[in-house]
Amino acid sequence: MIGRKKELEIIKDCMKSDRSRLIVVYGRRRVGKTFLVREAFNYKFTFTHTGLEDGNFNEQLSAFWRSVKSQGEYNCQRPQNWFEAFDQLKNLISSSDDKRKTVFIDELPWMDTRNSGFVMALSDFWNGWASARTDVVMIVCGSAAAWMVKKVLHNRGGLFNRANRTICLQPFTLAECERYMESEGVAMDRKDIVSAYMVLGGSPYYWSLLEKGESLSQNIDRLFFSEGAELKDEFSKLYRSVFENPEPYVEIVTALGTKKAGLTRSELIATIPDAKSSGTLTQCLENLERSGFIRRYSEPGKTCRGSIYQLVDNLTLFYFRFVRDYNGRDTMHWSHLIRDQKRVSWEGIAFERVCLLHSWQIKKALGISGVASEESAWRCLPSPELAKGAQIDLVIDRADRVTNLCEMKFASEQYSISKDEADEMRRKTAAFKLSTGTRNPCHVTYVTTYGVQKGKHSSVMQSQVTMDDLFAE
Repeated sequence: MIGRKKELEIIKDCMKSDRSRLIVVYGRRRVGKTFLVREAFNYKFTFTHTGLEDGNFNEQLSAFWRSVKSQGEYNCQRPQNWFEAFDQLKNLISSSDDKRKTVFIDELPWMDTRNSGFVMALSDFWNGWASARTDVVMIVCGSAAAWMVKKVLHNRGGLFNRANRTICLQPFTLAECERYMESEGVAMDRKDIVSAYMVLGGSPYYWSLLEKGESLSQNIDRLFFSEGAELKDEFSKLYRSVFENPEPYVEIVTALGTKKAGLTRSELIATIPDAKSSGTLTQCLENLERSGFIRRYSEPGKTCRGSIYQLVDNLTLFYFRFVRDYNGRDTMHWSHLIRDQKRVSWEGIAFERVCLLHSWQIKKALGISGVASEESAWRCLPSPELAKGAQIDLVIDRADRVTNLCEMKFASEQYSISKDEADEMRRKTAAFKLSTGTRNPCHVTYVTTYGVQKGKHSSVMQSQVTMDDLFAE
C-alpha cells in the first residue's frame, strides 16, 4: 500500500486493544477509504456492509438484512426497523468464532434516510451492547464528511464522544502519487506528475485511471473529453456524494471559482443572489472546508472576522475552466490546447494551488519545518496609499521573526525574472509591509519548477524552492 502508515497504525493498535473499539473513517469521494480498511483487515471481516447510494428506507433495510443473512444469520426474517436489524447483527457477532469481531459498515451516511431512526439504533447497538464487550472492533466509514462529523463525531445523543479513534483520510501528496505511478508502471516525470495533480488532485482513484502508453494529454482527453469520458460528470457526482443537499455548496464554489484570491463572507453574500441565511452559509463554508474543497485564512494582521475563503480543490477548478462549457465535439480538446493562452494561464493558477497544498514541503526546503509559523495569503485593494492593489498567494509568518512572501511560477525551464517583475515584487513587498504594519524582514521566495535563472534581476529573491522539493516526504 502506498502511504497511509499512520492510519494503518491506528487500526493496528485498535486490533491489539483488550476492549471494544469504534473507529470512524471519513474523507472525500475517491480518496481510498474503503481500500484502506479492506487492506488493513486483509479483506476479512466478521460482518461487512455498504449502504446504497440513493436508496430509500426499505431498500437500505432490505440490503442490510441480506448482508446479515448471507454472512451468518441464514434463517433470520426481514426486520421491520433498524433496531431489529441491529439485533440480528448482534446474533451474528455472538455466534462468530472470530477472536476479534470486526464489523465494517461503509457509506454509513447513505443508510440514514429521513425519519428512519438509523442513528438511534446504531447508538443503541454500540452503547448498549458492543461497547460492553471486549472483542468488537467496529469501523464506520463515509464520504459525507459533514454527516460523519455531525451525526457521529459530534452527535449530541448516544454516540457523543464514543469514537475511540478518528481517521480523516487525506488525498495523496505529490510524492505518494509518484510512488503510485511507479508501482503501476506508468512512466511520468515529475513535471507530468505536477501537471496531473493540477487536474486530478491527490485522489488515488483518479490516478488509477491513468493508462501507461498514453501521454498525459491523451489521458486527460480520454478521461474528460472523449465520448463516454469516465470523469466528465465527476463534478456533480462528487458534490452529491459528499453533501445531502449539494445546491448551496455548488453555488459557493462556483462563486469562489471566479476569484483567484478568494472571497470574504460578506463578498460571498453579495455575489450569490439567493444566499441562504447567515447560519446556513456559515455551516456550508465549514463543511466545504472540512471536506477539503476550500481553505479559510485570515490575512496577516487581521482577525478571523475578516476570513477569506478560497477554492483549492483541483478537480473543481479544472471543471470550471475547461469541462463545464465543453461542447463535446473535440475529443482531443486538451491536446489541442497545449499552447493555448487559456491553458497556460490556468497552469499558473493551478500550480499555485498545488504549492498551497504542499506548504509543509516548502517549509522543509527552506529549512524551517521545525519553526512555528502561520501560513496565509494576503491581498489589498487600491487605495490612496497604494495606487495599485496587490496579492501574495502564500505568506509564511515565522516565529523567528521572518516572513516569507512566496511567488509561484510554473515554467518548462529555469525561470527568468525580468526587470518589470523585479520592480513589481519590490512594490508588492513594500505594500505588504505598509498594509500589515509588520516589522519582520520580508524574504521573497520563488517556488518554481526548475529553479530561477541567475541573472541581473534575480537579486530580488532571497530564497527559492523547486518542483523537486515539493516531492519531499
